[in-house]
Amino acid sequence: SFGTNDLTQTALGLSRDDMGLFYDEYQKKEIYSQNPFASIDKHGVGKLMDFAATNGRKVKKDLKLGICGEHAGDPSSIDFCHNLDLDYVSCSPPRVPIARLAAAQAALREKN
Repeated sequence: SFGTNDLTQTALGLSRDDMGLFYDEYQKKEIYSQNPFASIDKHGVGKLMDFAATNGRKVKKDLKLGICGEHAGDPSSIDFCHNLDLDYVSCSPPRVPIARLAAAQAALREKN
């Protein structure tokens, strides 16, 4: 399971707790269009996830992969993970309805 909160902190060298102190400035300077702790940074953290999933499945074809943490309740992040062929999302109980709906929508988009 990708712990996307910790992965984001490590990969980007940012603290989720401190992000509020400078995020507005980063957004003005177009460093980030979205808070990377709210939605997966597809060009940074997402590339690492893709690399790990692709290479992990080369070694173990039936490798089960998923995400846990705040991103698991974000529709955009769930759609991204669906495109990586991840198997599951694990989120806090209040986010389960959103996660289920987002996963179903991603699956339907793929069929169409």
